[in-house]
Amino acid sequence: MEATSKTPVLHYFDHLTSQQQTQLQQLVPLYQAWNARLNLISRQDIANLDIRHILHSLSIAKIVTFKPSARILDVGTGGGFPGIPLAILFPQAHFHLIDSVGKKVTAVQGIAQTLSLQNVTTQPIRAEALGGTYDFILGRAVANLATFYTWVKDKISPHAQHQIPNGILYLKGHEPIARSLNCNYRTYAIGQFFSEPFFQTKQLVHVYP
Repeated sequence: MEATSKTPVLHYFDHLTSQQQTQLQQLVPLYQAWNARLNLISRQDIANLDIRHILHSLSIAKIVTFKPSARILDVGTGGGFPGIPLAILFPQAHFHLIDSVGKKVTAVQGIAQTLSLQNVTTQPIRAEALGGTYDFILGRAVANLATFYTWVKDKISPHAQHQIPNGILYLKGHEPIARSLNCNYRTYAIGQFFSEPFFQTKQLVHVYP
């Protein structure tokens, strides 16, 4: 059943605090304002931001609940997806958002500051050049999944603390996963979580060593 009385996000995530609801509701006007200055998101997508970007990002929360001490890396974050919506949903976990395009990182940092997201840090850098390890590494149609794995496989922490193994959580279309991805993975059809037609061709892939 399609959401009508509530926004799509609040329809599917109805146990949020008033602060989280306010922050999520601020996202659309915030991105509209930033998009007028910097082309973060296509015109078609900015009109459907709540479904195609915000709710899409939050599909990750349907398979894992990030613990307060979790360290999450969002690679090629672009306009801040999926990192920003997830940082709102999990305010005690830490999210590090990176992108090789400096002006996008500046915009994302500005958005995080406006929303008072104390759990978000940003950095203009390529994943290959970044040090450290993380519980989960997020990606959203950044590159071929097998290529993405080679960029970040050494950044997955061996110390697991969640209900699923540490690894990559990757949002992509329904195109086949490359045979060169020589590791464990599980796919989730996002259409099982959300009823909007947009999600019928989207999947979430959990990749782990």
